[in-house]
Amino acid sequence: MSSYTETVGNKLNSLLEKTNDAEKGFKKAAEHADNPNLKAYFDRKSMERKSFGNDLKSEIKTFGQEAEKGGSASGTLHRGWMDVKAWLSADNDESMLEEAITGEKAALDEYKEVLKETSLPTSTATLLTQQLSTISSDLSKIKRLEDIA
Repeated sequence: MSSYTETVGNKLNSLLEKTNDAEKGFKKAAEHADNPNLKAYFDRKSMERKSFGNDLKSEIKTFGQEAEKGGSASGTLHRGWMDVKAWLSADNDESMLEEAITGEKAALDEYKEVLKETSLPTSTATLLTQQLSTISSDLSKIKRLEDIA
């Protein structure tokens, strides 16, 4: 359970790419949010994902792999869709919150999939479990924000 394969490196780089997308997406949502509590939430999530990304990069480099530099094309398209949706939506905060919930659920699935890898080094499994726990906990809290949006 301690070997680091190219497959593990690829999975972590995919997770890093999606983490970078999430960081930018939360930042974009904060720009569009009207409610100060929601704006603060999105700003905090953006900074959190930046930290997650830095931790993932360090973990990838620790095992001699190259870390991805940016986000994905689909993430860029999604942020563009957020801009359009914000512009067209009468209830901007609610639509941004719905997008955040959708993204967080997808992140949970991605983390769980990577954690199924049997050859994860202990440090990688620990890091991913901690990040998964944070996302899961915040997903429970975000549902409460729906009431103020």
